[in-house]
Amino acid sequence: MSYLKEFIKNKSVGAVSSSSKSLGKKIYENLDLLNADTVVEFGAGEGVFTTEILKLIGPECKFFIFETNKTFYDILKDKIKDKRAIIINDSAEKIGDYLVKFKIEKVNYIISSLPLSLIPVQTKNTIIQNSIKFIRKSGQYIQFQYTLYDYKRLRRYFKKVKLIFTFFNFPPVFVYRCYI
Repeated sequence: MSYLKEFIKNKSVGAVSSSSKSLGKKIYENLDLLNADTVVEFGAGEGVFTTEILKLIGPECKFFIFETNKTFYDILKDKIKDKRAIIINDSAEKIGDYLVKFKIEKVNYIISSLPLSLIPVQTKNTIIQNSIKFIRKSGQYIQFQYTLYDYKRLRRYFKKVKLIFTFFNFPPVFVYRCYI
């Protein structure tokens, strides 16, 4: 119910319900999370993907979790008690500020649940540009969306974008696998 309440109350929340675990599997299948040094999650919500990713990453991996919504941030702070998790109540635009602060040069993966279609154009361009600066050549930016609205935008920024559609979520979603 908190997703629906936040969706109605806060125009920056793009989901009416929690994402399914099967969507999560689609998102992080084929990712070598166990051997990753650094993983970033944008728009963690209540932490459905967060808790699963924590099960899949290695013991020394740093996991940066960005959530701007204060209600969801507070839920994450109460729920996630793991030394690998760095929970941040700030915009994904500032990824560089936090990575530099922690002396991280590059990340393996960025997994984004941000509702790109609801974000102002300049802000989403900044998020994507700043993300690209910090993704390793062998890494990926994974984004899920309910529409194809930003497909062309992602194709402009990334060398390759693989599109996957899945019905195993409510509502059904598109998963974008973006490569540098």
